[in-house]
Amino acid sequence: MSPKSYQHKSSFTNLLLHIHPHAVPEKSLKLAHTWGLGGMALLLVILQVLSGSLMLFVYHPVPDKAYHCVWVLMNAVTFGRFIRGVHYWSANVLVAVVLLHMLRVFFTSAFHSPRRFNWIIGLCLLGFVLVSNFTGYLLPWDQLAYWAVTICIEMLAYIPWIGVFLKNLIRGGGEIGSATLSTFFVFHVILMPVCFFTFMPFHFWRVRKAGGVVSPKSLRGDVESAINRVPVLPHLVVREAAVGLVLVACVFMLSAIFDAPLESQANPGLSPNPTKAPWYFVGFQELQLHLAPEFAILVFPLIFVAGLMLIPYLSYGDETCGVWFCSQRGRRSAGVAGMIGVTTTLAVIFIDEWVFADATLLAGGSGVVMRGILPLGILFFGGCMFAWWGRRKGNMSTNEVVQSIFAFFLSAFVMLTLIGALFRGPGMALAW
Repeated sequence: MSPKSYQHKSSFTNLLLHIHPHAVPEKSLKLAHTWGLGGMALLLVILQVLSGSLMLFVYHPVPDKAYHCVWVLMNAVTFGRFIRGVHYWSANVLVAVVLLHMLRVFFTSAFHSPRRFNWIIGLCLLGFVLVSNFTGYLLPWDQLAYWAVTICIEMLAYIPWIGVFLKNLIRGGGEIGSATLSTFFVFHVILMPVCFFTFMPFHFWRVRKAGGVVSPKSLRGDVESAINRVPVLPHLVVREAAVGLVLVACVFMLSAIFDAPLESQANPGLSPNPTKAPWYFVGFQELQLHLAPEFAILVFPLIFVAGLMLIPYLSYGDETCGVWFCSQRGRRSAGVAGMIGVTTTLAVIFIDEWVFADATLLAGGSGVVMRGILPLGILFFGGCMFAWWGRRKGNMSTNEVVQSIFAFFLSAFVMLTLIGALFRGPGMALAW
């Protein structure tokens, strides 16, 4: 090997070893430890950038041309249908992968010091993914995109004091039109990629600084670490490459078999029935059917986001990092909390549909109390009582209590999303 070739190989190796620690515990290489979700998210973002860049050669962000451009891309451009499929499917898979990555980090307690701030960065990246998908949703300018975005923007009007201002600011006027499309295009094509490629390197660097992927204490001891640690190259890098190739193959297969949806051109005068938000926001739309709008759109989401940001900074005492659900007791409690969340959500939905079907029963101030203040008070009281019982009577650690409460709300929101996406028919009535 020539000195120049050796220098290039050494530089590439140093780059890989800078992203990762020099060595990692051998047991942490198991796929079930992380499922490779962080690397999958990065690869999906790269696929988004590459496929989106190719689509820009055809697309024009003008209402009179946007739909026609997408139609031409899918029907007249060589491999255009496949390229748009890659962009569409990688975007949807990215949302699922990032959410699963967040759950993996949470349920393996990988948010304790020195990873606290990296949890916040990860939440920001999740927000960027949702904003990127939402802004890209409107760009085809078809009926599905137009009315889904209309529903989401209209939700902002329920925010007290500034809701109408935010709605008009995002729309760029009194209705969705050319200004809205231009704003969404700039956010999707310029601002969001800048945010991704600013925060992602920082996120990976923080993981590197913390010593790599979190592992149980038994793998972090000095003696055992010295025996069981293996070089990142080739052990970890080869595994990551294999996971990446499988992911790309799956996205390509989905793109080849299932076309990205494109309905008729957007018609502001003809609203489909039902009109639903994108699947990653449909849970909030379903929540709006059962709660006062101010609580569904503002209060509950803010409390949930604030809770997620505060989770790393609670006092945990003897923390358990790298172990799924902390312990066997933690697994049981999280499973029970999840089942309670599912059954409670289903019961509330059916009771609300049958008992409170008459809107006049909950009109005015009584509606705000019954559909806002009362549910919030019940959830707060129930959470406090469970935390007290778990710590005093159930001998649960703070970690186990927090993850059980999180599992309850997670399962409840998943059920709201499934009901809203699959079981809402015309007029948003329950239907098989």
